[in-house]
Amino acid sequence: MAENGRVNKGGAPAVVLIRERILEVFTGSDGMVSVAVVLLGFLVATVLVMLVGRSPSGMYSAILQVITGLSQNRQGQWVWNVRYVGEWLVVSMPLILCGFSMGFAGRTGLFNIGAEGQYIVGLTAAQFVAIYGPQIPYLHWILAMLAAVVSGAVWGGLVGFFKARFNMSEVVATIMMNYIALYGSRIVTMAIPGSNTFRTPNFPETAKLTSPLLESLTNGSRLNYGLYLTIIAILFFWLVMGKTRLGYSLRATGFNKDAAKYGGISVNSSITAAMAIAGAFAGLAGAIVSTGSFNYGRVLAGQDGYGFDGIAVALVGNSTAAGTALSGLLFGMLKSAQPLMQSRQIPKEITSIILGLVVVFISLRAGVKIIMEWQMKEKARKGRNQE
Repeated sequence: MAENGRVNKGGAPAVVLIRERILEVFTGSDGMVSVAVVLLGFLVATVLVMLVGRSPSGMYSAILQVITGLSQNRQGQWVWNVRYVGEWLVVSMPLILCGFSMGFAGRTGLFNIGAEGQYIVGLTAAQFVAIYGPQIPYLHWILAMLAAVVSGAVWGGLVGFFKARFNMSEVVATIMMNYIALYGSRIVTMAIPGSNTFRTPNFPETAKLTSPLLESLTNGSRLNYGLYLTIIAILFFWLVMGKTRLGYSLRATGFNKDAAKYGGISVNSSITAAMAIAGAFAGLAGAIVSTGSFNYGRVLAGQDGYGFDGIAVALVGNSTAAGTALSGLLFGMLKSAQPLMQSRQIPKEITSIILGLVVVFISLRAGVKIIMEWQMKEKARKGRNQE
């Protein structure tokens, strides 16, 4: 009996076929894999919550409240507060943009660990323009965004140039530049008159991303114009990577640098451009956090972590525009649900466990592929020997 080109001889091969089907699902569609590992992460988290003597319903009701605003009060009545949805989006925006920073570089075969440094550079540039820029409505915060994008692009492009020109490891370079960005930001920000070791003077109202419309629609949340900028970034990623000559050059370079060079593509330019655009995404994330969530500039005592979270976001989202955006929303949802879970006697660390498990399961996919390829080679070798 034949099925999909495989011969089922007796009862034992049927088990083999089932195992192979499961492996095909796990290593096949990227989207299916991401959905499967997310569900598996929630399943394991549910078991862990039960093991510590808590009801998983508290975890899922917190998640429901974040994504819909619906919750039950002490009288058992359902109430709706859309503010939770707005705050969820606020937390998700920088995660999506930092995910793009990792994902865009990844599509060119680069591993951008430097999104955190690019984020800090963008945040710092936006703060300076917010304090010293022209206090003209709209123009002020637009200039702050542009300064952040350009600064992030320069910071990322510098690594791309070193990688292309001197074959320097982008991993090592970006890790080092993260710390340069952090301590450099502290030095220059504390030099602003009126600053202390914690904060700068307040921003003018014209520098803030505050949107009265979005605030009113979400019952006074911090949702701001950064939402529109994030949507534009999603479209930009999709259009550039999938619909332009530049995107084709970047993807070709990521698949095979030698073949791309043979085909007339400037590999060095592609690497530099990819890192510059990746840095621009992270720089924009820093500006949105700085002028969208705070009324003053911050003197950073440590890294915010958005850049490192972006690595996981990109991995789960398969470095695509839609996938990374959905992954960022997932990570943002879990981070927003942390205090709500804690109020329901669910350990807030459970969200970190879920995120960690998702990343581990995604990483295991590469290992499974290696094992399958090895098994196929072994079967082919044994077949040749039998002949």
